[in-house]
Amino acid sequence: MSKLQAASVALIGAPTDVGASVRGASMGPEALRVAGIDRALRGQGVDVLDTGNLVGPANPWQRPEGGFRHLAEVVAWNRVVHDAVAEQLAAGRLPVLLGGDHCLAIGSISAVARQVRAQGRKLRVLWLDAHADFNTAALTPTGNLHGMPVACLFGDGPADLVELGGFSPQDPALRAPELRQIGIRSVDPGEKRLVRAAGFQVFDMRAIDELGMRAVMERALEGMDETTHLHVSLDVDFLDPDIAPGVGTTERGGPSYREAQLCMEMLADTGRLGSLDIVELNPAYDVRNRTAELAVDLAESLFGKSTLMR
Repeated sequence: MSKLQAASVALIGAPTDVGASVRGASMGPEALRVAGIDRALRGQGVDVLDTGNLVGPANPWQRPEGGFRHLAEVVAWNRVVHDAVAEQLAAGRLPVLLGGDHCLAIGSISAVARQVRAQGRKLRVLWLDAHADFNTAALTPTGNLHGMPVACLFGDGPADLVELGGFSPQDPALRAPELRQIGIRSVDPGEKRLVRAAGFQVFDMRAIDELGMRAVMERALEGMDETTHLHVSLDVDFLDPDIAPGVGTTERGGPSYREAQLCMEMLADTGRLGSLDIVELNPAYDVRNRTAELAVDLAESLFGKSTLMR
């Protein structure tokens, strides 16, 4: 049986790339299904309900307007994601969002944050990514919203996204003590200033190189207890592109296979996982679905599969 508290998982497909810089992440949910994510999780003793794919607007592939690209479509997708995640949390299932690009984390995390606060529990979000995703319309020339979800969750962004789930700039969905970022290695200069001002902990690749993944994870998980809801937001570009080429925004020098496995096993050891995003998988850039298979392998470890003999 899995080490997790939840006995039931709900897979939620969100096939869209409206927030991304390149097309293709909309095929991510099916690639993960082809790679056998349902079988892998069932193999860890978890009941799996595949709810199918959510429906939202098509990608219009237009230029940004007012500093944001495809804002109306991004808002629509995040609303349906928010409602779907909230529904599964209310039913006592652990929602696993199959993206889709990383802008969708606005919807998933705002739903998680709303429930956690209503229950008087603690929230811990681990953002596994090559990028800080703390851009704003004033900083980025592209307007791509997959580079802005953390800023929106911190209350800096379009009102329709910041206020999703009943939050506001004064009372945002996410607060600095609740967030840890791991694997970061590509941050714009202006974005760095905003991240420092926001005050959350960032364990970039230099920290992993200097301290090792074990020490980084111990620090990232410090302070969690039985009242903590752990949300993991896994952008597949967190991984080194030598082992995970199937993403649209590759950044060299990411975690190795063993480092990523250790990360997942230590997360599983907490027994606190309550929700998960797997995003930015882009089969158009993959080789024989190997990145999807790796993502499923890591998810399997996150749900309890271990390499330990002791």
